Amino acid sequence: MPFCASCGTQVDGAFCPKCGAPVGAAAAPPPGAGTPPPVVGAAPMADNVAGTLCYVLGLITGIIFLVLAPYNQNKAIRFHAFQSIFMHVGVIALWIVLHIVIGIFGYVPGFGFIYLLFGLLWLVFGLACFGLWVYMLIQTYQGKTVVLPIIGPLAQKQA
Repeated sequence: MPFCASCGTQVDGAFCPKCGAPVGAAAAPPPGAGTPPPVVGAAPMADNVAGTLCYVLGLITGIIFLVLAPYNQNKAIRFHAFQSIFMHVGVIALWIVLHIVIGIFGYVPGFGFIYLLFGLLWLVFGLACFGLWVYMLIQTYQGKTVVLPIIGPLAQKQA
C-alpha cells in the first residue's frame, strides 16, 4: 500500500484520507512554511555589472575582481579588470608628470602666463579623466567592450 508523501498516512485510493493530497504527487510544504528565501551570493552577477564595477574604484576594484574566484576565470571580466588597472595607473603617471611640469614652471620667473596655461591644462586633464571614467562605466554597463588605444591590447593579452 502506498503512503501519502505529505503526511505519511497509508492511502487506499487516489487521495490521502487525512490531508487530501493526491497519491504520487510531490510533497507539498507544510502549511505556513512558504517558499524558502533565496540564497544570497549563490549566483554570480552578470558580466556587464561585474565589468562596470571593475572601473568604479579603478585599481582597487580591478584587483578585487582579479582575485575573486568566479570572476577571475571569466575572460571578459578579466579584460575589464586589467584595462581598469592599466587605465588608472596611466592616469596616475600622467598626473604626476603634469604636476612636476607645472611645479617647475611655477618657480621660473617670467613664466606666469605659461603657468596659467598649465593650470588650464590641469583642469582639462581632470575633466578628460572624469569623462573617460564615466564613458567606460556607461559603455561597460551596456555590455559594450571598449578597447582603449594603448592599454586595451595589453589588457587583452593579460585576459
